[in-house]
Amino acid sequence: MDWALILEWVIKSFILVMVLLTGFAYLTWYERKVLSRMQVRFGPNRAGIFGLLQPIADAVKLIFKEELIPDQAEKILFIIAPIVTVVPAVVITATVPWGPSFQAFGRTINLYIANVDVGVLYVTAIASIAVYGIVLAGWSSNNKYAMLGGLRSTAQMVSYELALGLSFVAVILLAGSMNMIAIVEAQKNMWFAVLQPTGAVVFLIATLAELNRAPFDMPEAEQELTAGYHVEYSGMKFALFFMAEYTKMIAISAISATIFFGGYREFWFLKDTFLSVDKFALLGPVYMFLKIIVLLFGMIWVRATLPRIRYDRLMSFGWKAMLPLSLAVVLVSAVGIVLAQINQYLIYFIPLVSGFLGFVTIGLVDRSLRRKVYEAR
Repeated sequence: MDWALILEWVIKSFILVMVLLTGFAYLTWYERKVLSRMQVRFGPNRAGIFGLLQPIADAVKLIFKEELIPDQAEKILFIIAPIVTVVPAVVITATVPWGPSFQAFGRTINLYIANVDVGVLYVTAIASIAVYGIVLAGWSSNNKYAMLGGLRSTAQMVSYELALGLSFVAVILLAGSMNMIAIVEAQKNMWFAVLQPTGAVVFLIATLAELNRAPFDMPEAEQELTAGYHVEYSGMKFALFFMAEYTKMIAISAISATIFFGGYREFWFLKDTFLSVDKFALLGPVYMFLKIIVLLFGMIWVRATLPRIRYDRLMSFGWKAMLPLSLAVVLVSAVGIVLAQINQYLIYFIPLVSGFLGFVTIGLVDRSLRRKVYEAR
């Protein structure tokens, strides 16, 4: 048994967990600051310089807040549900490569925890587990509003995970592998978001629905469900649900950066310069961090911009727009790969056709929504 290798895994796992937990805390600060600037407010500015101690103040408040368990609740499941929700949000990042391998201290240091040949399947499998925590939280609370929130989350996940899975299929076709490192290296010359822009947009929309983020936050619609599945939770149990949402935002941004935006690779126009990851391996985590920050900003921007949509239209959009479009993305990617074997320039068939299909779909959805609004009047 290689104890040095085991120690390396333990150290890397500890560092990753600490980064995610610290990132979760300061993502709340980041979101509040961005939202406040968009709404012409100041945001957190009292606790520490620029409000940087506000996440610590919130954590202390939640730690000392009274823990309540409803008398008729299923107590064991009520306690387990937040844990089931937060654990997948952390372990899903195990196969995400944060940088290339490099030599140090006479060893090869890998900037990832696990290099799994079926890394994409691992990600999809772990992502599907988190919904069990939400369903258990809603059911075990013995509260009809919490139960409805859990059921909504389940139906929403089933609807949008199909489109999410098909987006992964398009990436697998383009990379020729399910290994996350191989997917990153396949984007050395061009990001998959450029080759398959519609697939990237479908993936980002589907992940917002998976995260229950606005405008897909119907499982926690306070106007009708009084906070939804976590309405009976308080103190640190509520904090775990809060932690799961924001940790998953970081994890999903890291996965999005990996499969569509080149991961730890530099921007393709910098590949032969002194800023290349091949020349300086430690630039890999820097590029990854910058891409994650930009993607998180996009999620926050969507929350600040778009209103919550009605539940029937949310489901209709998933089945009537996202699913057919994701199937078309897979078909176009497969045809483009075959054509590229005839002539390398025919690879641009993929972005042209998929972009056209995306615009047509947006037009049809917009027309349908406008017609429904007109009929309602």
